[in-house]
Amino acid sequence: MRQVLVIEDSRDIAELLSLHLGDMGCSADWAADGPAGLELAARRRYDLIILDIMLPRLDGLEVCRRIRAGPGYTPVLMLTARSTELDRVLGLELGADDYITKPFSIRELIARVKAIFRRVDAMAAPRDAAPRPRLCIRDIAIDLDGRAVSVAGSQVELTAKEFDLLAEFATNPGVVFTRAELLDRVWHTGHLGYEHTVNSHINRLRAKIERDPRQPTYILTVWGVGYKFAAEAEP
Repeated sequence: MRQVLVIEDSRDIAELLSLHLGDMGCSADWAADGPAGLELAARRRYDLIILDIMLPRLDGLEVCRRIRAGPGYTPVLMLTARSTELDRVLGLELGADDYITKPFSIRELIARVKAIFRRVDAMAAPRDAAPRPRLCIRDIAIDLDGRAVSVAGSQVELTAKEFDLLAEFATNPGVVFTRAELLDRVWHTGHLGYEHTVNSHINRLRAKIERDPRQPTYILTVWGVGYKFAAEAEP
């Protein structure tokens, strides 16, 4: 049975979500504010966290940031009643896997939950195909199956989306991607209008893998188009 944590200050919404999650075969815990949600998230392992942005005591953006700063990876589906684009973009940049705006359709929310579970299951499933090669690109070594990266022999800690972004580039050297294409390939959802989310992730990725992020040699900007990976990957 999948375990879901609902961090939502409205008891009515939390109970509605718990009811429908139960119909999916999930067990749901509820926290009514940010600190209580963080405490539960630290105490046990969840398969999904459904997180409201507007929470008492500690807002959902800060809760998401602290969850992503901790060990392990738990998918986060963010709920927001705010209409501003900035809040949704910040949620994605802080590591939320998806978001849905209130008022929402229960059918749409359940569909998004199922989509997140499918992606997690696909990542965890044993691979029937031969293991993918370990890519070596000058100073960078990428273990695609182990999702590990080192630069000049030192391990580099990447978020899930940063790794996916680097893997997409490294397995397609020389290919120019638009921001919209990267959103589709890495985020797997059409967050139209949120192309600057890609910019933010690329800036953070460059800070971790480039010797001089201001003069990158791996992830290059193709002005007016998008980005490409410069060096060829050699198994």
